[in-house]
Amino acid sequence: MTNNTEHHSAFSFVRSEFIEALNVEVFEYEHKVTGAKHIHIASENDENVFLVGLKTVPTDSCGVAHILEHTVLCGSERFPVRDPFFMMIRRSLNTFMNAFTSSDWTAYPFASKNKKDFRNLLDVYLDAVFFSRLDPLDFSQEGHRLEFAEPTNPESDLTFKGVVFNEMKGAMSSTNSVLWQTITKYLCPNNTYHFNSGGEPTDIPDLSYDDLMAFYRTHYHPSNAVFMTFGDLSAIELQTEFEEKVLSRFERLDKKIIVPNAKRYFSPVRVEEAYAADEAKEDACHVVVAWLLGESTDLSQQFEAELLSNVLLDNSASPLRRVLEGSKLGNAPSPMCGLEDSNKEMSFMCGLEGVARTDAEKVEALIIDTLTQVVEEGVPQDMVEAMLHQLELSQREIGGDSYPFGLQLILGGLSTAMHSGDVIAQLDLDPVIADLRERIQDPKYIPNLIQSLILDNAHRVTVTLRPDTELEGRRNQAEKDRLAEVKARLSGVETQQIIERSEALKVRQSQVDDMSILPKVGLEDVPAELPTYIREQLEQTLPVTFYPQGTNGLVYQQLVIDLPELDKEETEYLPLFSYALTELGAGDFDYLAMQERQAQVCGGIGASTSLRATADDRQKLGAYFVISSKALVSNFAGMSELMCDSICQPRFDEVERLKELVSQRRSRREQSITGQGHVLAMAVASSGICGLSNQQEAWGGMTGIQSLKALDDVLKSDEQKAIDLMTVFARIHDKLLKANKQLLIVGEEQQQATLLEQVDKVWSCLEKGSIENKFVLDAVDKTVKQAWLTSTQVSFCAKSYRTVMGMHPDVAPLTVLGGFLRNGFLHRAIREQGGAYGGGATFDSSIGAFRFYSYRDPRLAETLNDFDASLEWLATFEHTEEALEEAILGVIGSMDKPGSPAGEAQGDFFIQLHGRTKEQREQFRAQILAVTIEQLQSVAKRYLTSANESVAVISSSSQKETLATLGFDITTL
Repeated sequence: MTNNTEHHSAFSFVRSEFIEALNVEVFEYEHKVTGAKHIHIASENDENVFLVGLKTVPTDSCGVAHILEHTVLCGSERFPVRDPFFMMIRRSLNTFMNAFTSSDWTAYPFASKNKKDFRNLLDVYLDAVFFSRLDPLDFSQEGHRLEFAEPTNPESDLTFKGVVFNEMKGAMSSTNSVLWQTITKYLCPNNTYHFNSGGEPTDIPDLSYDDLMAFYRTHYHPSNAVFMTFGDLSAIELQTEFEEKVLSRFERLDKKIIVPNAKRYFSPVRVEEAYAADEAKEDACHVVVAWLLGESTDLSQQFEAELLSNVLLDNSASPLRRVLEGSKLGNAPSPMCGLEDSNKEMSFMCGLEGVARTDAEKVEALIIDTLTQVVEEGVPQDMVEAMLHQLELSQREIGGDSYPFGLQLILGGLSTAMHSGDVIAQLDLDPVIADLRERIQDPKYIPNLIQSLILDNAHRVTVTLRPDTELEGRRNQAEKDRLAEVKARLSGVETQQIIERSEALKVRQSQVDDMSILPKVGLEDVPAELPTYIREQLEQTLPVTFYPQGTNGLVYQQLVIDLPELDKEETEYLPLFSYALTELGAGDFDYLAMQERQAQVCGGIGASTSLRATADDRQKLGAYFVISSKALVSNFAGMSELMCDSICQPRFDEVERLKELVSQRRSRREQSITGQGHVLAMAVASSGICGLSNQQEAWGGMTGIQSLKALDDVLKSDEQKAIDLMTVFARIHDKLLKANKQLLIVGEEQQQATLLEQVDKVWSCLEKGSIENKFVLDAVDKTVKQAWLTSTQVSFCAKSYRTVMGMHPDVAPLTVLGGFLRNGFLHRAIREQGGAYGGGATFDSSIGAFRFYSYRDPRLAETLNDFDASLEWLATFEHTEEALEEAILGVIGSMDKPGSPAGEAQGDFFIQLHGRTKEQREQFRAQILAVTIEQLQSVAKRYLTSANESVAVISSSSQKETLATLGFDITTL
């Protein structure tokens, strides 16, 4: 590990500590002049991570912090190009690049395994954050602006445009977002959490450019910053960059940005507000009870609160969650349930959704009565121990499959750093767990915490959020009235200014910047080969594939079963079977007892399917059913026994539990639409390509959500339907038990012999199995033009084209084409000019589909036209080799993105299971690197034709007439 005791002379060394559970050493430094903090997490990991965080404290809901986050990345002093952030995405081998706006901080993180690339990105990020140009036109593009519907025609309607404006219209279409903002508005009546840091669409147009500049000058200053780094680069090397590029140019800022504590209530508060809905259902209210707790920087309080929250709500056996799941007052526990500890002061929330408006006080009483009962009766000691076990699991696990592992650690300590807390203590949970283990020996410890933190806490807010079918219409009308009023007051000069700004912005968006001023990596920096993973295949009771990986004392296990042939009904309910299998009881244990066992010995058990079309025929499948878990090595036998019980002896008699699960699943799937609308739209557009794409949409797309809603409604009124469904589950289960089985185990090499010995003892209950008829789906080959209407203020558009797959030579150029079209045309047309939050194109190699998409889009037909216009641009424009190289780098970067040690091994196993050899993948990599512009034009001309086109849109009911005119088949969710 790099020696980090050396540091730059401009910094003072504060302290350091080695954290054994994470195998990292954490160093804390302070810049002598500005007071900027530097937290460095030294590791042997070569994926280096950088983040600069700034405390940003809005005093209204105009979205100033969020709009700044976007605008500072639009050009800086040393890099005065229009869009260095998105340009660097193309010129980089980064494993992560983004920016975040939280309730009280803004952060700019990136990660890369390539040292040259890391330094390039560091240069750009430092300059962007601290020396941003903040051009007024960029504020107009990213934040908000007035524009005529026909930009040069002042007689046309006036409109609001802007990327953040439309992003927040999409975000605030989510009922969960509305619920969260409503809760915090009342829970924190006098500080920054009272406001929507992302910006309320009704308030964003009130933000002026001068307001933006004033906020930047006070908040984007090193005195208000924390630099956080992870990896094998030395602290002194990093600090040299910080000092030379930024810190030497600043003095200490006199003003200290703080978040005052919330004004406390002396008695509970009850409020009611509304959310936009398409249906006026009586039982569609959300009721949440929330308490404000102590400061998150007090680690003792924080982990006490986390332990308490987990004891009450972690799983279905937890006392409060059990009552909420079983209550007839609502359909499912609220997604808000749990502890929020990222703000300065923590909050604890719980509640129900799908509640009748008249039952709001009953929900509150149910929660209070349950907590009172837990205080009186206590909590079983093994349940409290199990929650401590879960904390230890989370501390030891090396992540990296969603965010880079180093970034996960940094984000875990960021809020504490922002509020001047002890980041090292925040990362080192072992002493905290040891302290809690002593405290919980007192059986009154948890009951006393409930009494003091919750029941005796008068700062309580009960929020009822009811559906309002007219809210969206009133909101839209208010916006129209506001714009009409503004237009009526416009002078001739102001009218001309709007037209001229639109023209100036269009010119700016179309300008070709000198990219050479930005640093870059090239194809010569791409690693030559794919990594090789060691694996051993062994014949045990069941065939075992073992991957020796550095998992820090954890072991990962998957039971992989060849998916057998299923009838139509069994196929329809396969995802629900997968979801329910590990949530039901097994053998002599009901589902509550199984949930308790899972918490005690493992990180939960999940079941899923792994399906992929074969390389030579998209209508044929490789299909597997997978049961997964993870545990500390010491609990491997217990985890295996649990997995074995779950597959061998599932309880298909727990009918009421099944109803609860369906209701909960429906709730989560409906809530996912506004966040995953582009993915759902692409699934609809691709549903006609083959049997697999059609079935995946029926399972997990808009059709799947519609089917789940219908099933939930039937289960509430027809007892027999639930019994019949369990019968279908039993048939699927019987077929799985007879099918071929194997185990995948990922763990540390020195544990291999012990683990394999335990495998033979535990898994002897299962036979290896044999099967002749494997899972198949009927072939599908059709075009689609479908629109789905739901409660949203924005649209999600998609087009899909059937192409080739497998090792066909056209697959490589099709893969590169998505990034090439996004970089060169779609990003500008859809995001910058169109105002959508995102848009692009991608190739789905699993089904051979090329797909366009837009995300949180204010437009509809115009975006669909832009998809076509990008193909015209491709065919007629003169393209550069540099643009091609950028698109290729993007593909290689995504292919080479590292995961966790366990995730990489599991990925390698399933790639090979589905018949993709390393030699094939390296051949494909070589083809990617050799793609030409002529090949891109050729495959586009060959496959992306109007005759081969399918289209899908997810939008609001206000677009129904437009969609009908465009010839869409329209379905209302």
